[in-house]
Amino acid sequence: MATMSRSGYGSDDEDSTPAMRRLRRLSLHLLQPSDRPAPEGANSLVPAACAGRRRAGGLDADAAALTAYLRGRHRATQDRLYRFFVERPELHTPVELPMAAHRELCFRQMAALVREAGVRPLSLMADDPDEYFAVMEAVGGLDISLAVKFGVQYSLWGGSIINLGTKKHREKYFDKIDNLDYPGCFAMTELHHGSNVQALQTTATFDSVTDEFIIDTPNDGAIKWWIGNSALHGKFATVFARLILPLQGKGGEPADMGIHAFIVPIRDLETHAVLPGIEINDCGHKIGLNGVDNGALRFRSVRIPRDNLLNRFGDVARDGKYTSSLPTINKRFAATLGELVGGRVSLAYSSVGILKVAVTIAVRYALLRQQFGPPKQPEISVLDYQSHQHKLMPMLASAYAFHFARRYLVDKYSEMKKTNDEDISADVHVLSSGLKSYITSYTAKSISICRESCGGHGYAAVNRFGDLRNDHDIFQTFEGDNTVLLQQVAGDLLKQYQQKFKGGTLSVTWNYLRDSMSTYLSQPNPVTARWEGEDHLRDPKFQLDAFRYRTSRLLHSVAARLQKHMKTLGGFGAWNRCLNHLLTLAESHVEAVILARFIEAVKSCPDAKTREVLKLVCDLYALDRIWKDIGTYRNVDYVAPNKAKAIHKLVDYLSYQVRLVARELVDAFDLPDEVIRAPIGMQSEAYAQYTQCVGF
Repeated sequence: MATMSRSGYGSDDEDSTPAMRRLRRLSLHLLQPSDRPAPEGANSLVPAACAGRRRAGGLDADAAALTAYLRGRHRATQDRLYRFFVERPELHTPVELPMAAHRELCFRQMAALVREAGVRPLSLMADDPDEYFAVMEAVGGLDISLAVKFGVQYSLWGGSIINLGTKKHREKYFDKIDNLDYPGCFAMTELHHGSNVQALQTTATFDSVTDEFIIDTPNDGAIKWWIGNSALHGKFATVFARLILPLQGKGGEPADMGIHAFIVPIRDLETHAVLPGIEINDCGHKIGLNGVDNGALRFRSVRIPRDNLLNRFGDVARDGKYTSSLPTINKRFAATLGELVGGRVSLAYSSVGILKVAVTIAVRYALLRQQFGPPKQPEISVLDYQSHQHKLMPMLASAYAFHFARRYLVDKYSEMKKTNDEDISADVHVLSSGLKSYITSYTAKSISICRESCGGHGYAAVNRFGDLRNDHDIFQTFEGDNTVLLQQVAGDLLKQYQQKFKGGTLSVTWNYLRDSMSTYLSQPNPVTARWEGEDHLRDPKFQLDAFRYRTSRLLHSVAARLQKHMKTLGGFGAWNRCLNHLLTLAESHVEAVILARFIEAVKSCPDAKTREVLKLVCDLYALDRIWKDIGTYRNVDYVAPNKAKAIHKLVDYLSYQVRLVARELVDAFDLPDEVIRAPIGMQSEAYAQYTQCVGF
């Protein structure tokens, strides 16, 4: 019997036999394909990529072809805006800028876009939402503060006129909002209430003698807070308040008709002085977005004409009689908020753009930066380290997945605006809630990972991660706190679940539940649970079935838990007891929707080589998500131990494969230098540009 070395492996003599050399080289081949040159000798066995694992370098990734497929219909509009700003260096946002100067610059940037570049944002939002969101992305690439101020003016203030007002409001305000003559605000949030809009305390009491509403802030908790554009530039505000009708309640008490929106002038159109009865204070310096002038507003018996009620869903006649096409306060409230989903669509859309910027900087720097290497050989790129691939390649895959998900969201939103179909509106409400929450949370975490992956140079302000992180962070909160939005998704899933077992129809986004819930009720197949072949694991049917099975299982189990706890805790208590379960359910569903859109985008790609690259990226996205939640699949025997191990190995391998085309994948985002701006993220001469920034 051959003796064993102290390390536990064969002795040096044994290792030198042809059989052992072949086994050792074969093991290297199985672990990872090698780029090492072939050793001399005719009988040498060299590691080579097997047919099922062709090197991605062989895919011949073409950044131009990828760009052509990714590019939206309105890339020409974006390019025109980029060129406009390149030619106007006085409109560029410097790295260091005091808050007051940043605010004034943001307003000048927005005015230049509208009055010099000829952009008509409100018209675009009304007529072509896809182009409007493309403009928003371009604006955000220049300065996120500018994008948010832009969104307040058009998505929120202008959007409230379009979506909550009627013809008389559009005729009076539309053009002057569009050309920026009427800068405005969206005054919903209060000091004591943000997410719980139905509990707002500001009041609008009708005075039938003067035919006016009286806007009041009854206590400090009702002060309107964080109102963008209000501290400096706003002349109007859409104020959300409780509509109070005196003497029309039970026993002659005032009747509270619920939350309505009112147009309230806050500054003189000529002098810009704050109007009587209105107090405006500055919310001050923030963690980020300091180009946006957030303020706090208090109203003391401010009178506005009755016509200033945005009356699409409820109106008050001259005699004080209230009418509405919707029978209850809750239905009117739901309709009102349902018309404001454009803000969530915009945030999801913009967050994907910010993720692309962060990933592009991090990947380009990781390709450039060289540290350590084999003895007496050149240093290697940090992106050649498996740990770095593990950080950045699934993130790059996610950026692609989110790109196609947001395209789907905008298409659905555009369809909703054209058709006013109630089912599509309900679908978009939940879809936008889920994608806004999931994407903004993912992007926020990813920016920090990108900063860390760039080491000390990632900490330099000029390399942008600090501003990206701080400016984007609030995306997780405004237009709906992410935790609250996920609960809306979970609530709708439960509603659909109930419909399923009552024989009702399922809406388009959820129709996969019909089959996957039926599958859940049967036990996992013990044969397929053990399949570990690469063809099987990279089959989109397996991937999507796994995502949907997980969602259906979570839905079925949380429904049972809620039913159990409601008996002792009531509805609210049961919901709170199961809250983490519900949030996991919502995230699982959103991931399934994202993967479905990515798979569809891969199938629809007309160019075969580009399709093959996208398939590789899609596989990494799907299998990385499965691996990150492998415990769920293992607990129900959906995935056997050997299959879990195979998934883990394949994720590492696919990360390596994606690394080989990482440069082409980030170049395909087609982000111009004026959007990237970070010296370490430039396509060429990165170190030279970086040293110039500090004076060399």
